[in-house]
Amino acid sequence: MSVDVAAPFREHERLLRGLCYRLTGSAADADDLVQETFLRALERPPARTDEPWKPWLVRVAVNLGRDALRKRRRLAYVGPWLPSPIETEEPIPSFEIAGEGGTEGRYDLLESVSFAFLLALEALTPQQRAVLLLRDVFDYSVEETADALALTASNVKTTHHRARRALEPYEQHRCRPTPDLVARSTEALQRFLTSLMTDDVAAVQAQLAEGVVALNDGGGQFFAARRPVVGAAKVAKLNVGIKNMGPPVSRWEIRSLNGLPALVAERDGTSAKDAPRFVLRVDIDAEGRISALHTILATRKLTAVMAIRQSTPSA
Repeated sequence: MSVDVAAPFREHERLLRGLCYRLTGSAADADDLVQETFLRALERPPARTDEPWKPWLVRVAVNLGRDALRKRRRLAYVGPWLPSPIETEEPIPSFEIAGEGGTEGRYDLLESVSFAFLLALEALTPQQRAVLLLRDVFDYSVEETADALALTASNVKTTHHRARRALEPYEQHRCRPTPDLVARSTEALQRFLTSLMTDDVAAVQAQLAEGVVALNDGGGQFFAARRPVVGAAKVAKLNVGIKNMGPPVSRWEIRSLNGLPALVAERDGTSAKDAPRFVLRVDIDAEGRISALHTILATRKLTAVMAIRQSTPSA
């Protein structure tokens, strides 16, 4: 007797994608993992016809995701690794947790896809990451988490405790994308871009916190700084220098990515080592100065970022 896989898969597809994105930090990997989960469902569906689909699909997806995360961490990565950005305004992002209209977990939908949170998760082991996400984002019980990860309840509790302890530095400066933070981040990004257009290093530096850290993720594919650049003076010089290298930006928009504003830019006439598009985002300190600056250029990291629709260059 054939098993209807398509209907339950469609029902839970966004849930699976949201889980896999948070687990790996990669939209492209999340898409691949969701497709692999669907193939597993076609080839080896639940043994019992009365078994609910959601726990089975989550179990398959989270274990595939843990394996993918382990594999990614074993491979050498050229330069700093950054999460891949996703759209968090219209159209409704497919990386949300769908079906419940939110969660009762420790971290809500937007905070759990923020760059600050995804980068904090990098301090966890794959198993700690999976446990923390299921317990604190997806609001799974200890028993549900144990079933999904083939662990004992005691192991889940211990792993969860260790994961939360590893996230204590993040807890001290949690990134909740509130309207106030969005507004202040937008102002800081706009001031930075305006100063950058003048080629005035001192003006750019004035927008930066003294200990600002710049990370550039080219994935070894495009020209990018391969080490973190630290300090306002160095970061200002780097960004003014990069702006004047290669073809200029032809089109740009400021959009909501991962809950906060980011620049999406495109360039024409690029060489093999010049990224044709990139995303630039910032984190700010209490004074509104930029404390972290992230530039994502690698093609695979931008699969979930829409192309700019306008037909004429922005001024």
